[in-house]
Amino acid sequence: MISTVTTTTTTATTAVTSADIMGYSLIAVVALIAFLALKEILSSEAHKNSKINTFINSSNVAILPLLFVFGAVVTYKVVTIL
Repeated sequence: MISTVTTTTTTATTAVTSADIMGYSLIAVVALIAFLALKEILSSEAHKNSKINTFINSSNVAILPLLFVFGAVVTYKVVTIL
């Protein structure tokens, strides 16, 4: 007796609208502002505490990608307006 197995696959596509892009970009810009403000505020205490100094030195890991996203958002807005 030979049995056959039939499998079906479904392909899901996700459409990203410009409203979604602007919603996510708002989150990224707010996070960028928060990280930059936190880095600036804590920089006055960096010489007193080594953990704060380590946080300030390693915060660029989060700030640089958010800065690139901010640049992409600005470019997107300029292109869509023109």
